[in-house]
Amino acid sequence: MTSPTIRCGVAGWNFPQWDRFVYPHPSRAGFHPLEFLAGRLDTIEIPNIKTAIRPELSRLWATKVAHNGRFQFTARVPMEFTAGRDLDSAKVKAWVDGVKPLLEAGRLGCAVLEFPEAFRFTRENREHLIRVRRALHPLPLVAELHHESWTSCEGRGTLIDYHLGFCNLDQPESVVATPPTAFLTWKVGYVKLYGKTGDTHLYAPGELAAWKQRIARFSGFSESTFVVFGNSHRGKSVVNALQMQSLLIGLEQQAPVVLRPPTQPSHGHGSRRAA
Repeated sequence: MTSPTIRCGVAGWNFPQWDRFVYPHPSRAGFHPLEFLAGRLDTIEIPNIKTAIRPELSRLWATKVAHNGRFQFTARVPMEFTAGRDLDSAKVKAWVDGVKPLLEAGRLGCAVLEFPEAFRFTRENREHLIRVRRALHPLPLVAELHHESWTSCEGRGTLIDYHLGFCNLDQPESVVATPPTAFLTWKVGYVKLYGKTGDTHLYAPGELAAWKQRIARFSGFSESTFVVFGNSHRGKSVVNALQMQSLLIGLEQQAPVVLRPPTQPSHGHGSRRAA
């Protein structure tokens, strides 16, 4: 029996290099990458798009994942709202309106607020975070806070008070030395795995097992937990998302042929069924 609350997936889907490493090449007529990935995984993080997403595009995306009843997108909020501190009401409304069709269709799990590494826990930054939260009030939100000061009781308390999820991070060691966390501050749990050595990193089984233990600490208390891999080079995020999916919820899907290690056993060829 699979868990209804844990969704594993990848950050983005529009990578030309994936045409030979993830997607069939040449592809059949009518092929769409979202439809392909949603047959194997339960979430995709929509990347940070500078311009507002067109509502008709969101509706299209919702139709492409309709065959997987468990599937939900997450979406990265434009950095101009967070790092840029530009909360122009027209810009905010345009972005919210763009993703609203996904929310109304039950296909948006949360939106992710990414703040820069220098964004530490201070009174001024706390107030800015609250302003962003209020500006995007209709949406379920998760905060990706890179500075370790936000792991303090006061920092996490702010997220709890304002119904913001905490994004647990695994980042390249060259970027930050903050130990991985396993916090839950709201009903939505979130994990973003960028890769220890960057987007070329392929997580080893032992690394995935360690993250499974961290996720187990809080996922049982959340309504939904999203585990998103950002190591996109040559489709490694897809491999690791499939492996983590098997570890966490026992659902095994076969990796695309070109991504399978020579020693990887076959797990069957059946197509994914909607819940």
